[in-house]
Amino acid sequence: MEPIKIDLNEYERVGEGANGASYNHKTNPDIMLKIYFRNFEAAEKELELAQKVYAMGIPTPEPGDLITDGERMGIRFRRINGKKSFSRACGDEPERTEEFAREFAMMCKRLHAVHVDTTQFENVKDRLYNLLDANPFFTPEQKEKIHAFIAAAPDADTAIHGDLQFGNGIFVEENGVRKTYFIDLGDFCYGYPMFDIGMVYLCCCLNNEEWTMEVNHMSNATAARFWDAFAKEYFGPDADMEAVMKEVKIYAGLKTIIVERDTRCPMPQFRAMLEGTIY
Repeated sequence: MEPIKIDLNEYERVGEGANGASYNHKTNPDIMLKIYFRNFEAAEKELELAQKVYAMGIPTPEPGDLITDGERMGIRFRRINGKKSFSRACGDEPERTEEFAREFAMMCKRLHAVHVDTTQFENVKDRLYNLLDANPFFTPEQKEKIHAFIAAAPDADTAIHGDLQFGNGIFVEENGVRKTYFIDLGDFCYGYPMFDIGMVYLCCCLNNEEWTMEVNHMSNATAARFWDAFAKEYFGPDADMEAVMKEVKIYAGLKTIIVERDTRCPMPQFRAMLEGTIY
């Protein structure tokens, strides 16, 4: 794809994540940008995935063009006006945390019920194998055991967001109806849904208070409430929650591979979920 040159002075910076920043057009309320801090290839890859996911009917903002400000690459999207992330919503109205968690859980269940054309997307196992091979922080012995666990995990052809955190689910209220969307689809793939659910648990239960407040706009106590309500809705009232949590924690630990890719440093608080289980 040939990127379109844009004038970033026409946009206002409104948010920032681990890999990029978001901007709204100053005069056109229907346009927003996501610009990567680095890695030009990541922008093109996310645009390609976003286009495929949008075409499948999975609710996500309509993707537009590959753009550049002359130094960085990004994507132009149709803006969802009045949107709010589930993490921001909990921070603004903590008394509604359980309500938001249940809505996000239902949204995730609908995503994980979608069967994809496996010729069009990457298998989550292959994604993790490649990232594990490139990870400089695990020992060869640890890598061997993690690889074996991933290989033995259940196979599925269902949609996987790849970075399923409550900041990557957004909603807008229109005439009393809540419409929900997924954003940040650069890791979208297919496979066993637990590879996604581990990220929800990680974000809710494994970070320190400062990080949770800064990134998710809420206290750890509120985030823990979110997880409890999410898990009950997602797994159902008859689920053996002790068995569920035993499995969830391992998949949360596996998300270390994704997080260390983005942070470029080891994450011992997440790796702890692997100790005594995988290695």
